[in-house]
Amino acid sequence: MSKNFYTLLILPKKDSSAKKISLSSTLVKGVSIFMTGLILFVMYISYDYIHIRREQAELKRMKLETAEQKKQIEGLVTKVDQFAVKMDELRQFDKKIRIMANLVTGKDKEQLLGIGGPASEENRLRSRMAADDKAMIAGVGRQVDRLMGDALSREQSFADLLAYLKEKKSLLASTPSIWPVVGWVTSEFGQRTSPFGGEREFHKAIDIATRLGKPIQAPADGIVAEVAFRHDVGQMVRIDHGHGISTFYGHLSKAVVRTGATVHKGDRIGYVGNTGRSTGSHLHYAVMLNGVPINPRKYLN
Repeated sequence: MSKNFYTLLILPKKDSSAKKISLSSTLVKGVSIFMTGLILFVMYISYDYIHIRREQAELKRMKLETAEQKKQIEGLVTKVDQFAVKMDELRQFDKKIRIMANLVTGKDKEQLLGIGGPASEENRLRSRMAADDKAMIAGVGRQVDRLMGDALSREQSFADLLAYLKEKKSLLASTPSIWPVVGWVTSEFGQRTSPFGGEREFHKAIDIATRLGKPIQAPADGIVAEVAFRHDVGQMVRIDHGHGISTFYGHLSKAVVRTGATVHKGDRIGYVGNTGRSTGSHLHYAVMLNGVPINPRKYLN
């Protein structure tokens, strides 16, 4: 066989003559080059197709993820709007409480009557959807920062209100607002004719006549400041209620509290008696404000 030709010998299975095909080396090389190029082309097309399909799948996934994120952002915008509405309601509630507690100025009262509030959720969502996602996120961030500042302000305001109400509660608990004993007032606070001698004198308490041995209750919370026996008022008890308020009980038959003891409104402190300078069983009940006697009826319900 010539070196410029290739011979292809075909031998069939059955008895028949062999076939021989001669191909030039140029043709064989051309076919080989063509087949190699075809294979490489098919491989490139397959790779490019697979790459495109992969990119399309990734793009589809990113689109779905972006749509989900946008939906979540819109949900967040709605929640932030609802939070803003609640904060406005809290702000109005805070102002109402301050007005009731006389803790606001006239300017605050005028602001309470104003009309306003955030945009409706539908309009806000439409404007958000029309805007760029970055602008939407930035807007939500700014609104959240504003709401956080407002929440901190409300927290401080409520803390101030709580401290104020605790002080008021303490003052209320320390105010002698209930009768220490039930009976008949036989001598009022103020000028009177003395039962001993008949001269005019200033009575610094009220006298409550009742049966001997009747229990006496503390009209407010406080600390027992003094328990003693005096010639004029007999067995006595004095309670310091704080805030400059103190109460005095005289002519007791017996005291059941000790100096320094803490008492609460309604606690038993002793029993009605007739000790000291007295014409019969009764309670001598006095109230002092910063050491000055005042009419107990000012506090009694």
